[in-house]
Amino acid sequence: MARKVSFLGRAFVWIVLLGLVASGLALFVNLRYLGPYAGFGAPAFVEINRGMSSHTIANLLAEHGIVRSPWAFLTVRALHPRATLQAGEYRFASAETPWQVFDKIRRGEIFYEELTVPEGSNIFDISALLANSDTVKPEAFLKAAADPALIHDLDPLAPNLEGYLFPSTYRVTHKTTARQLCAIMTAEFRRQWATLNSTATGPDLHRIVTLASLVEKESAVPSERPLIAAVFSNRLKAGIPLQCDPTTVYAALLDNRYHGVIHKSDLASGNPYNTYTHLGLPPGPIANPGMSALRAAAQPAATDYLYFVAKADGSGSHQFSSTLEEHNRAVLAYRKTGR
Repeated sequence: MARKVSFLGRAFVWIVLLGLVASGLALFVNLRYLGPYAGFGAPAFVEINRGMSSHTIANLLAEHGIVRSPWAFLTVRALHPRATLQAGEYRFASAETPWQVFDKIRRGEIFYEELTVPEGSNIFDISALLANSDTVKPEAFLKAAADPALIHDLDPLAPNLEGYLFPSTYRVTHKTTARQLCAIMTAEFRRQWATLNSTATGPDLHRIVTLASLVEKESAVPSERPLIAAVFSNRLKAGIPLQCDPTTVYAALLDNRYHGVIHKSDLASGNPYNTYTHLGLPPGPIANPGMSALRAAAQPAATDYLYFVAKADGSGSHQFSSTLEEHNRAVLAYRKTGR
């Protein structure tokens, strides 16, 4: 009887030892292969195509340093055989466990960034927005925007895509090219322009969009845009220089000499976009106008105003005048505030 007890005791000890070894091995495997891992430096991007097998996905993830080995991902996959893995591009920026990686792909957390382009943004503003993005490179965007081919059928006079990169919010991915982004934005312009029920094309469209860009940059109050469009239209008809400050800024941007303020040298610049030294509209838009500015440029208000200046109350609205005398009084009132 004593021998039997002794044998059972030894067997129990062995079972306990084997259990501890197994637990330790499981813990080691779990920490080694199923714990958080990041075998990459900069954020890693992985494109999972439709129909790609689990083994191919596992190998792809291991190649990019997202999981320690294909086996780690396949272990999780074996526990979820019915889960559907979603195709698309995925971004990994920090250490994640195979469980987290699997769950991200199962839920389809496809990478994209939202690029919000405010009304009145020019190509340089958009380029600056892209500088903080993991998508289109700023330099590539400026190069693509310099080619007017995407809008040439509507506006053969367009020197570039300025004015036709419609301000809105766009989803862009790591694989979106600069030309694709420009194509998406100009396509949105076409859709929005169609809602105006305007048949203007060629020189007429060029004039409206260029005028709208000036209106957009000069107006903070939407209700004033038809009046500002009227002022510019009336000055064009009268042969009076537009003297629009935003065109001077744009000219300085093109010449790579704008530093946040307008200097006398900017006002005297011979750049064709400077409406202080050149009669008429600039060669093309100076920004990308929204629908309100486009509508105002297409249908300016019926008025004889020739001048406007900001009101002294800081509201962003303007004082409009029909004569130079009235305008000078409004300017004096503005200057007295010390603004």
